[in-house]
Amino acid sequence: MNIFLTYDYELFFGKPAGSLEKSILYPSQLLMDLAEKHGIGMTYFVDVGYLLRLEKFKTEFPQLQQEYEQVVEQLKTLQKKGNALQLHIHPHWEKSWYDGKEWIMVVDNCYKLTDFQDDEILEIVTRYKQKLEAISEKPVQGFRAGGWCLQPFDRIRPAFMKNNIRLDSTVYPGAYFETEHYFYDFRTAPGDKGHYRFEDDLCKENEQGFFTEYPIASWKYNPLFYWQLYGWGRLRPDRHKMIGDGMFIPQPGKKYTNLTRSGWNHVSCDGYYASVLKKVTKTYAAKGRTDLVVIGHPKSMTRFGLEKLDTYIAYAKKNQHKFRTFDDLI
Repeated sequence: MNIFLTYDYELFFGKPAGSLEKSILYPSQLLMDLAEKHGIGMTYFVDVGYLLRLEKFKTEFPQLQQEYEQVVEQLKTLQKKGNALQLHIHPHWEKSWYDGKEWIMVVDNCYKLTDFQDDEILEIVTRYKQKLEAISEKPVQGFRAGGWCLQPFDRIRPAFMKNNIRLDSTVYPGAYFETEHYFYDFRTAPGDKGHYRFEDDLCKENEQGFFTEYPIASWKYNPLFYWQLYGWGRLRPDRHKMIGDGMFIPQPGKKYTNLTRSGWNHVSCDGYYASVLKKVTKTYAAKGRTDLVVIGHPKSMTRFGLEKLDTYIAYAKKNQHKFRTFDDLI
């Protein structure tokens, strides 16, 4: 298979949002070192809204100028070492602000692109894409939605068409979640495809569609997995605590659901999730899948997860799987 290791390059969006050093720079450096060790590339979906807000507030708060320069320098280094930079949008940055000490995240009625008017969606997508292309000096055609929220897609489609965004990696088949801030429903997405074309509906295959979905791999986890995940976090925080130092925004009911019944979730290299990577790869390969997309977040990396990822990459290469980036698809 073609294996895509993909990372959402971002801060946290709760309180606190976490520091740049611990939530982005340091864990991304560890991932960069791991990729270099194995001679592979990874794909980073860059939360460009953060960069734009650093620019907006850096005159009032000079320390943000240094943060901006550190992020740009790391992005250029990642790219120089064979990693891809693609677009990730958390539009709540449009209303979030810096108070001199920390980021004040405003997420009500602005966490999803579809919380905005159609002309605003076009302006946001265009501005964010242009900013990333100015840094990467390469065309950006790949996208991942913040919080997996990209529905209804027909409202976002015009902005993607005008910006030539042709590749998406937001869907993970089988999943459904709806709260005050989140909405995604991937229960009807093709569950047996490494990639597929679509037009107006993220979850409906259309062979003549303009867009191509490279879905994040999904796996049906049972409650025991989550009891182990949360248990190890308490018993061995030295190995299982996230490197990032921020908090997620609330996801009401999700933890209870995970601990009480089986359900679909993404295949990830974050922390304890990395323990199932080999099993997923064997299962997908046996079914003849062409592509396997794994999601991760530098902020959510753990020592345990990095060790598992290290051995997983070696295992996958030994079994003739190919590691690719989204730049290879453009």
